[in-house]
Amino acid sequence: MPLRIFLDVRHSRDFGIGTYIRNLIWALAKIDQEDQFILAGRPDDLAVLNRLPENFQLVDYFRSGDELWDQIAFPWFARSFAPDLYHIPLNTVSPLMPKPYVVTIHDMSSLLYADPARRQPRLLAYRFRKGLERADRIIAVSEATRRDLEKLLGIPPHRIRRIYNAPDPRFLAPSEPAGEESSRILQRYGIEYPYLLYAGNIRIQKNIPRLVEAFAVVRGELENHPIYRDLRLIIIGDEIGKNPAVRRAVIQTRVEQVARFLGFVPLETLRVFYQNAAAFVFPSLYEGFGLPPLEAMACGAPVVTSGVSSLPEVVGDAAILVNPENVFDIARGIREVLTDDRLRQRLIERGRLQAKRFSWERTASEALAVYREVAGRQG
Repeated sequence: MPLRIFLDVRHSRDFGIGTYIRNLIWALAKIDQEDQFILAGRPDDLAVLNRLPENFQLVDYFRSGDELWDQIAFPWFARSFAPDLYHIPLNTVSPLMPKPYVVTIHDMSSLLYADPARRQPRLLAYRFRKGLERADRIIAVSEATRRDLEKLLGIPPHRIRRIYNAPDPRFLAPSEPAGEESSRILQRYGIEYPYLLYAGNIRIQKNIPRLVEAFAVVRGELENHPIYRDLRLIIIGDEIGKNPAVRRAVIQTRVEQVARFLGFVPLETLRVFYQNAAAFVFPSLYEGFGLPPLEAMACGAPVVTSGVSSLPEVVGDAAILVNPENVFDIARGIREVLTDDRLRQRLIERGRLQAKRFSWERTASEALAVYREVAGRQG
């Protein structure tokens, strides 16, 4: 008998979690024409989930989820659809969420790297822990995240399922030869030089100040290099004005004229940036999964990333791993990728293969198995 599955899609437009929600739902639509899916979100959230088959029902929920009252309102709203189970693809869940429910944990940075400026951090930690304690199953997006759930929150191993994310399929599509559209995008941004690329949010754990410092070191070392003497750093993500520590690093290393912060860009534009980067550098201190390195690999960029947290299991042997707490080791990894042509080509080839090892169809299939397991237990 088909299941009725309720999914919270209120963050489908987000940069990280939104990638998960959109691609999971599109993959479910490809492989499952029998179960009934109820997708709840604001009209703008639902608008990005287009071209879904008839077994997907879109329902408007107009609250953002940021207000305390929503901890009562959303569970009440969800219950009214009488599904067989609920899937909340977010790190935090209302303690009043009706059961049975499944939660996807993308990372635990809100606990490990709590923002001191954020109000009521203890309340956030309480909500995080309480929602997971009541969950029937927890989907962890990596083995590292699974270990964190067991070690930091004491979640029993039998209630956790590791299901990997995957790159957006548009990054995995065959690359077109460098053509007019690619050149037009680069010209629009005035890019006529080799560059290192970072893409993602700019938060404490992303380690951007050390990336800036490592870039300054490499630029100094290669100031007479025939190709990289005009090396630049491009950061796609939050604006620098929101991150005083990053701004200080840029000023102290005197790279104001050669480091650019572009904010978020459309996916096709991001793909062009990945394809043309001299290297993609991602020295994060902590990742629940780490999609940007895989996206870069799918587009043919050699990758330098951290040898900590989930990143080694995600990138395998297809990236240079560095100590993210050591500026000179980050610089060493960058320099090796730029100056060793054989290494560079090997990383590009391995990177494309590594990115293809992950697929949203597999992710969706494994999520469906969790849904059926949970619904069966309740039956």
